[in-house]
Amino acid sequence: MEVAVAKHRLFFKTPSRTSREVLTYKDVWYIKLTNPDTEKSGIGECAVFPGLSCDWTLDYERVLHEVCCDIKNSETPDLSQLPSIKFGVESAMAQFQDVYSDWRQGRCAITINGLVWMGSEQEMMQRVSEKIEQGFRCIKLKIGGIDFNREIAILRSIRSNFSADIVELRLDANGSFLRHEALQKLDELAQFQIHSIEQPIKQGLWRDMNEICSKSPIPIALDEELIGLNICSDKERMLDTVVPQYIILKPTLCGGLSGSDEWIRLARQRNIGWWATSALESNVGLDSIANWVSAYHPDMPQGLGTGELYTNNIPSPLVLSGERLSYNLNGSWDFSKLNWVKI
Repeated sequence: MEVAVAKHRLFFKTPSRTSREVLTYKDVWYIKLTNPDTEKSGIGECAVFPGLSCDWTLDYERVLHEVCCDIKNSETPDLSQLPSIKFGVESAMAQFQDVYSDWRQGRCAITINGLVWMGSEQEMMQRVSEKIEQGFRCIKLKIGGIDFNREIAILRSIRSNFSADIVELRLDANGSFLRHEALQKLDELAQFQIHSIEQPIKQGLWRDMNEICSKSPIPIALDEELIGLNICSDKERMLDTVVPQYIILKPTLCGGLSGSDEWIRLARQRNIGWWATSALESNVGLDSIANWVSAYHPDMPQGLGTGELYTNNIPSPLVLSGERLSYNLNGSWDFSKLNWVKI
């Protein structure tokens, strides 16, 4: 097995604001596994968020190099605490072993939500209008980055023009609400017929989150709450303590593909809903998540629409038509601008 790594810095077309920070670029690393005899290969993406990913370290490249050395030497590295690297390795191995669902055979398309980033009231309204014109029936808005009353005004304007029968609204607070104000804000938001809201308060406050989940008029979806829980018993304890309505699966952040499979199994046992979301990966990671999630035949919109955020994304066969993401068998990948370093 030959192993190579390439680092790539992705640049956002416009600065993307969350409740935590403003993003202008994102670094990712690609792993390529190749059989020198058959030239069969597979490529996976490792992408981290400094300050959010549980496996982020200033020695990330050294850790990645050590993992790749183990793979090259036919050893099995321990990836249990390295979800972003685990995602990259599992994605590359799935390609290498031809683990393709109907997705990569071009036989299915995935319905996705339209993502609207935080911005001024005018910017967010314009973005919402654009998404609706593009054919999205489910729109996710990032909130918590501007004044709450202005966000209420935006939602009121949306609902005055588009009823819940026409547009489903999902919100993502990224943990921006304070504990003592969360339920009051959720009560105010409920008038706009919100499908769900992700992570209203910061992660780790399980008892507080349980109270919110039990009293909120809006279904609660856990996002950041899943990060760092890589042992099955810890996942079970969190789900049984918080009792959310939904969980959001980002394989890069919550255990790779196999770790996400485990989350789904545990959620189903508890009648907890779920959907998958990309974590600002390039088209490489986006394709891996789409290939994985399509095997579950999801019946609700997934959060896989981030591939068009970058000026220098990897050219790919991914095609977004309205709210439907698909894999074009007549398209091709172009990795020619990457600088591969053999391990």
